[in-house]
Amino acid sequence: MAQEWNDKLDFVLPNYVNGKWVASKGTKLYDVYNPATGKVYHQVPESTKDEVEETVKAAHAAFLKWREVPVTQRIQPLLRCLQTIKERKEDIAKSITQNHGKEFAASDAEVVRAYQMIEASLCTPDWQKGEFMDSVAPGIDEYSIRCPLGVGAHIPPFNFPGMVPFWFWPFAVASGNTFIIKSNEVTPVSMQLMFDAIDKAGFPPGVINYIHGGVDVANMLIDHPLVKTVCSVGSTPVAKAIYTRASSHFKRAACHGGANNYMLITPSCNIDELVPNILNSCFGNTGQRCLAGSTVVAVGNEKFYESVKSKLLATIKEKVHPGSGFEKTSFMGPVVSKKALATLHSQLESAVQEGAQLLVDGRNIKVDGYPDGFWLGPTVLEGAKLGMKCYEEEMFGPIIRFDHIDNLSLAIERINAHHQGNAATIYTENGQESRRFRHEVACGNVGINIGLAAPVAWFPFAGAKESFFGSLRAQGRECFMFYTQAHVIIERFHGHAKIEWD
Repeated sequence: MAQEWNDKLDFVLPNYVNGKWVASKGTKLYDVYNPATGKVYHQVPESTKDEVEETVKAAHAAFLKWREVPVTQRIQPLLRCLQTIKERKEDIAKSITQNHGKEFAASDAEVVRAYQMIEASLCTPDWQKGEFMDSVAPGIDEYSIRCPLGVGAHIPPFNFPGMVPFWFWPFAVASGNTFIIKSNEVTPVSMQLMFDAIDKAGFPPGVINYIHGGVDVANMLIDHPLVKTVCSVGSTPVAKAIYTRASSHFKRAACHGGANNYMLITPSCNIDELVPNILNSCFGNTGQRCLAGSTVVAVGNEKFYESVKSKLLATIKEKVHPGSGFEKTSFMGPVVSKKALATLHSQLESAVQEGAQLLVDGRNIKVDGYPDGFWLGPTVLEGAKLGMKCYEEEMFGPIIRFDHIDNLSLAIERINAHHQGNAATIYTENGQESRRFRHEVACGNVGINIGLAAPVAWFPFAGAKESFFGSLRAQGRECFMFYTQAHVIIERFHGHAKIEWD
């Protein structure tokens, strides 16, 4: 599928450093695939050590000036960037679908979520006002101001390449920091288009930068003494490793990890109305979302479980069909990469060996017109039990587990015992059940009849337990707090001293 926007990009994608597009001198290249066709259509370099050093120094030099710019002026290029992204929304969404594979409607929504982060960051002038207390003691006043920290680095995931960097960088830049985004080497293309909008917005050189590379580049950024903050989104092992490395250098870090999200279906819910919501959570974005429903639990007796299972299986077989994300008949697209597909196949084989049954087996599916794509159809496991790897581990794809728990108390207990706590949902029309669930469940993002409990830009992305490592999280005012340090000033004056020559 020819794309005019793609024709304007170099085959080997350049870095964006100090306000300019710069070709890397790195000789190691990563192939960038269209996962629906299995074809390479770009490459990204592993940037060199010297290029990382140059990028960090440019960001630091820019910070020394940018921090002095009044906040009302710092948000002006953000406003221009916001407008350009809105105007180019369709092209950016197409680039996401081509590079990641997700259905176009999901890509379009991703771009909307990205520019909403800019809109939320425009609250920074209000957030930066600080606090004041008059006369804390005779003749003494006390007040606080929020000061930026310096250069921030971001290590993004593959699954929301056009959105997740926006969880952080607008808030960092609006509050006076400068920023470096390391590309995700699997899905780097949409941020090239985003940076075209950033380039046209008029930020001073070095305020925001984009550099390509893999783990080595990430580690160089984390370790660099001029990088003061590190944020990331990825699996729990990756988040834990980044947080451990960054905090060992006494850097402020916010590292969002993986998930195993429970969806409780109770007898009081309107199951006929909720089936589309449940299936979108489980299989939209090809299940490659840290908020995706992964364990669907019928809370009640055996008869209720069988009725829920029957209804969901029938709808999955009828409506959840993979295909190109550009085709409106596709419920979901391909898996993002051949490596990710191989991992999912290995996990499913392990699940069967552990004793789980495949009620729906999406392996070896064929999609007309796309024989070389990275396809895995909707897959449903039953019989996965506590202690099994297939029950405890995240399966980052279109795979769900059906389970049955007798009552709400046991279901909440099961959720709270899990080491991850990104999200949990209850489907109920019973207000007492709802209230109990939202108070007792040990997850940060809680859905009530909402299968995808994704906070909007003005609220923090509230992962908990081993789904988040840090104290201040992405998005909203909490993100502003992450990128600033409170300075508390205690002030007294004694009047003018006598000057001899007066």
